[in-house]
Amino acid sequence: MNMAARLKDPAAIKLTPTAYMKDRRNRSESGITDKTLNNELTYIRAVYNELYALDQVKYENPLAKVKPLKLQQIELSWLTQDQIQELLDVIRSRSAGANPHLELIVLVCLATGARWSEAENLKPSSVRNRAVTFSNTKNGKVRTVPISQEMEQRLLQHWKTYGPFTSSIGAFRRALEKTTIELPKGQAAHVLRHTFASHFMMNGGNILTLQKILGHSAVTVTMRYAHLSQDHLTEACRLGPSLVQYFA
Repeated sequence: MNMAARLKDPAAIKLTPTAYMKDRRNRSESGITDKTLNNELTYIRAVYNELYALDQVKYENPLAKVKPLKLQQIELSWLTQDQIQELLDVIRSRSAGANPHLELIVLVCLATGARWSEAENLKPSSVRNRAVTFSNTKNGKVRTVPISQEMEQRLLQHWKTYGPFTSSIGAFRRALEKTTIELPKGQAAHVLRHTFASHFMMNGGNILTLQKILGHSAVTVTMRYAHLSQDHLTEACRLGPSLVQYFA
């Protein structure tokens, strides 16, 4: 592990919060993102916790009290209807030798809010009764999302013609580069999922229903989209303090 080398390969029992946090600070100053550093802390903690649970070590996790770095929440990017059309036009205009799966994977993500990897892993047995079932999910939980009859038929016909989906994220990124769409760094892979969620809320969707569709374990994660709800915007005016007299 790189961290072990940076700390001169100490015995696991001798790793101290002070040494870890000094290394983290140095890496942060060198340009490593806070999110990456938090992920690393999670992984290291998990190793210690597992060893302790299996009675392989007798000491407690030395990093148990180290707090993750506080992340600045960034605004999630999503596509407008015009941008969706532009993206699909670019995909459809590509040469005949282009990835045949790209358009349909994009449509699945837009129709269900699936993560890119979840859509790529779909297979014929995942589609039945006008619904898709995602089994290889981030949190390990299986979830089912309804789809239109047209989507179901197109998926099944596509697999008969072209076989199972293959890795297409590279083709997606190249297609995005050919559009006028500009996204913050790191959001390309999730922009379709954010687009589904954003339009769902703007069209009057329920936040708890969206939580189930997206497969979030906690509604607090889904609440990132709550501000897009029309009810939310209306109530901001209706339920706030009365200010009419101040504009007279």
